[in-house]
Amino acid sequence: MKNIVFQIDGGIGKVIASTSVAKAIKKKYPNDNLIIISGYPEVYLNNPNIYKSLQFGNISYFYTDYIENKEALLFLHNPYLEVDYVKENKHLIQVWCEMFDIPYDGEMPEIYLTRRELDFYQHKYKSDKPLFLMQTNGGANSDIKYSFARDLPIGVVDKVIERYKKDFNILHVRREDQIGYANTTPIHAHFREILALTLLTSKRLLIDSFLQHACASMGLKSSVCWITNSPKVLGYELHDNILANPFNHQPELKNSFLSKFNIVGDPIEFPYKSEEDIFDIEKIFASLDKQ
Repeated sequence: MKNIVFQIDGGIGKVIASTSVAKAIKKKYPNDNLIIISGYPEVYLNNPNIYKSLQFGNISYFYTDYIENKEALLFLHNPYLEVDYVKENKHLIQVWCEMFDIPYDGEMPEIYLTRRELDFYQHKYKSDKPLFLMQTNGGANSDIKYSFARDLPIGVVDKVIERYKKDFNILHVRREDQIGYANTTPIHAHFREILALTLLTSKRLLIDSFLQHACASMGLKSSVCWITNSPKVLGYELHDNILANPFNHQPELKNSFLSKFNIVGDPIEFPYKSEEDIFDIEKIFASLDKQ
């Protein structure tokens, strides 16, 4: 029996996506121990495909326990550095599998919530109206509160809230350091609580961030807005993927390296004349109305 070490560098969305790769790895190596190392071990709780889910910085005696005098495979490389990812030729999950010589058969992300988790968390969100869930901003803690490359423009969010506030209780998933909006209920909660809540929602407006991966794992069709990244590479056909309008301004891309735009939203790279030009709000309304 081998110990297979699968390391995921990056944010929680990437870790959620990695669960599909873990499933594919386990299909190829069904009798071996799959050990996950990431920044978000809670993503893998109750996952039947893995032996251990460990967190960076909390792997004492790892070499002694899992490598020394044992047969081991190491899957440590970053798919973001592969040509097919950089050139947007294939989906991240397919690139990841092929990088490790793992057969890819359309595996999707998987998250396993227990009945106890659902009962414990969901009773907190009783509502007299249907629930509408939004994630408008993503990324790690930063002094930059709005990234044009990923986040929904404030004007778009304001229009969505105005249209749906009468008929829905609008829940806004955000960190305390991120932009907040009137007529919404901020959700500052543990990752697994947010997932339990998401299962109660009737409408979901998301961006290229962790919740669109999570909703894909739960089979929850959502309206997902894309600006500089591509759903071909990072999205899922399950969702209604809403593309931003064509660029109408020449950006300054002197700092571009392996991607055209910096996801934090470098102001000199802004490819529009104004934020109002990014999305056709009617396309967003039409998508949400279909949910």
